[in-house]
Amino acid sequence: MTGKLYLVPTPIGNLKDITLRALEVLNSVDIIACEDTRQSLKLLNHFNIRKTLISYHKHNENGKSEAITEKLLQGQNVAVISDAGTPGISDPGSVIISKCIDQGIDFEVLPGATAITTALVYSGLDTTKFIFRGFLPRENKERKPIIDELVNRTETLIFYEAPHRILSTLEFLHENLGNRKVALCRELTKLYEDIMRTTLSEAIEYYKSNNGKGEYVIVVEGKSEEEILREASSKWESMSVEDHIKMYIDQGESKKDAIKKVAKDRNLSKSEVYKFSIDL
Repeated sequence: MTGKLYLVPTPIGNLKDITLRALEVLNSVDIIACEDTRQSLKLLNHFNIRKTLISYHKHNENGKSEAITEKLLQGQNVAVISDAGTPGISDPGSVIISKCIDQGIDFEVLPGATAITTALVYSGLDTTKFIFRGFLPRENKERKPIIDELVNRTETLIFYEAPHRILSTLEFLHENLGNRKVALCRELTKLYEDIMRTTLSEAIEYYKSNNGKGEYVIVVEGKSEEEILREASSKWESMSVEDHIKMYIDQGESKKDAIKKVAKDRNLSKSEVYKFSIDL
């Protein structure tokens, strides 16, 4: 009989945020795979949990996933935890899950603490739709294609960042996204938790004279409908009404539908726009 794998979220700062179910699982398994055994021992010792620990982090994830799979096939139950939050979300965990799926090994994902939703709600920005991108790469040549994919998205954008890179990342976001609203969520759930709701330009000015401290979640406003309309109207300003109609026809619209869209774009009546379409 094979064992079972458990993905167990751990507190992102406040040890009281551990769930009763998480404690039950950690007390019941044979082995706990930890991102950093030293860090995990602080949590486990606090709750008087004594188990066999193995190291499982991003640098050994592939090799250790094989070893964990073997132990599961031998009938042992294994819990995977990260230093903070939910395993598999910007932390090790996805590789072992893939192996379990491939080999038909049962696994269970427990709900629990995550910085993403905590920061999103704190931000005061749109919570109905969002995109989480974790840590951006260090080099501009690697992170530029990522931000180019996001610049026109209307969803709220969420990033993780380390304190020593906060200023450079804010400058990069401002350069590529413009001066949007942003919430900088620092040290979430900890004693010195801090939420700064501001704009990217104001945040840059602040961090030019203040060092970043603690881990950050950066929550950025998505592209607004007003900005989308403003950019679209700037294209029409240099375009004649006839060319505007032709543009929609070239995109596959019928003449009738093209007239409707131009009227809406330019806040004109359809009869007024129709006059420009007679000779088309």
